[in-house]
Amino acid sequence: MSPVDPATEFVRLIDIMVRLRAPDGCPWDREQTIDTLKRYVLEETYELIDAIDRHDHDGLREELGDFLFEAVFIAQLEHEAGHFAIGDSVKAIADKLVRRHPHVFARDTGAEPLNTANQVRARWEEIKAQERGDQKKPAATLASIPVALPALARTHQIGARAASIGFDWERATDVIGKIREEVDEVAEALETSEGADRVEEEVGDLLFAIANLSRKLHVDPEAALRKANNKFTERFTAMEAAITESGRHLQDLNIEQLEAEWQRIKDQT
Repeated sequence: MSPVDPATEFVRLIDIMVRLRAPDGCPWDREQTIDTLKRYVLEETYELIDAIDRHDHDGLREELGDFLFEAVFIAQLEHEAGHFAIGDSVKAIADKLVRRHPHVFARDTGAEPLNTANQVRARWEEIKAQERGDQKKPAATLASIPVALPALARTHQIGARAASIGFDWERATDVIGKIREEVDEVAEALETSEGADRVEEEVGDLLFAIANLSRKLHVDPEAALRKANNKFTERFTAMEAAITESGRHLQDLNIEQLEAEWQRIKDQT
């Protein structure tokens, strides 16, 4: 692989973006706004995650480039509107990383050494809390967590942020007890016919507790659920193919027959 100068290529990408947005540039790129780009940011994010899940290194290289392009695109729009440029974003994250890693970048000043990932996470949250406290109007602990995050990812951040101030279960087994309690409350809501709103609320509480169990076990709930989805899809597709090859149709089988086929496929995988 030939060496590539990242600074040179990054500047080249910015220049390309400027050219695309120029009066004689690309009509499609010129009509985009930060709002119209949201769908593409989401698409590129999930395509990047998919490449990571598959450990597709060639695909990952390409998807990272697409992901970076969306950042440069949005920054160019903000620059044209007079708000900031991509350099400001790069500087902001660089400054933040240095500020939140005093155990790496401020060792000569006597910063406390950190030896474990848990210590680093705790210190990171402490520094974030200090930064929020330095603002003229201190923000609430959960205020900066984006509402638009996928629900599982937001639950993970809410739990981690609450835990950073000591509001958390002591052990993972304590969360299992909470999950059992929430399952019972779902069952109670169904038995008492309290209505769809109550059932939805109790199911939401159950999912919230399960996501927090994932956090306590250091499992990414989004990644775990994606793997479960993929596993189910592969097994269901194999079951469907086996039934079709036997000359039958899924719709013609009852639940007991489908379950028998499912167990057979499950035993093979």
